Amino acid sequence: MTRIGIAVALAIAGISHAYLYIHGYCHIPRIGTAFIVQASVPFAIAALILLGGPAWLRWAAATTAGGSLVAFVLSRSVGLFGFYEQGWQPSPHAAVSVVAEVLTVGLWAAYLVSRVRAGGRE
Repeated sequence: MTRIGIAVALAIAGISHAYLYIHGYCHIPRIGTAFIVQASVPFAIAALILLGGPAWLRWAAATTAGGSLVAFVLSRSVGLFGFYEQGWQPSPHAAVSVVAEVLTVGLWAAYLVSRVRAGGRE
């Protein structure tokens, strides 16, 4: 069940990044490119997970979501390639992305715990 949750949460984060890319971020140097990557890669990983791809895709999902969270924090603290945002702007997409990415990482952690309890079996 975590497989579906990870895929859905990751896809939601991708949708949010795609929306922001289309609605203005595409014009921001470097950041626009990062946003289209953060839309495309999560969609691809989510689709492959849903189609029954290998377990390492869950690690890729968690890494992608974690990287987005780090970029979010950087963009609100020290800046990211000269790009700064404040608080939870743009609303509601900042919050939607963060919740979806935290959920992705949390579900990945639950998946790892379940594997350890099962003795490493799927």
